[in-house]
Amino acid sequence: MPIDILIFGGRRAGVVPLVTEAFDWDHGVFLGATASSETTAANIGTVGTLRRDPFAMQPFCGYNMADYFQHWFEMGDRLGSKAPRIFYVNWFRKTPEGRWLWPGYGENSRVLKWMCERIDGKVGARWTPIGLLPNEEDLDLTGLHIEPDHLRELLRVDVNAWRAEIPDIERYFAQFGDRLPQRLRYQLHALQARLG
Repeated sequence: MPIDILIFGGRRAGVVPLVTEAFDWDHGVFLGATASSETTAANIGTVGTLRRDPFAMQPFCGYNMADYFQHWFEMGDRLGSKAPRIFYVNWFRKTPEGRWLWPGYGENSRVLKWMCERIDGKVGARWTPIGLLPNEEDLDLTGLHIEPDHLRELLRVDVNAWRAEIPDIERYFAQFGDRLPQRLRYQLHALQARLG
């Protein structure tokens, strides 16, 4: 069965928008490889600490994660133009006061609808340094009340906050040494360049 969409995600109160579409397969692998979440009371560690969990597979991968990353690149090479499009979601954005910006649960289907409409060429997207994001008018919010400033915040790319992410990604990648695929290093440098 053909697969059109792969979705990765993390739990972040800030920085990461509601949904991002990767520019291409390699960029999507980079999004998956750098997936991160803030720890909660259910996680081991200090609440609010940022934890990298590539592809949400860290606890389940029985071999070197750098080799796992390379596997993803090779899979994309084999699939070529038939490779699924890759999206990254974050349902957990909050206001500075700690209120959820997105209602979540069944309303997440609205974001999934946007993804499907992207595949079908029915809606556009806007370019940002981190990937392609929905135009506000392309998200179907029928019957849902979201304050306009909350929607803007859900789809905002804070360039300075993303620049501050770079050293953490560099530290994370450094643990893999020479085994880290060069294509991930390239993606990191490309992100830095796009962020200025």
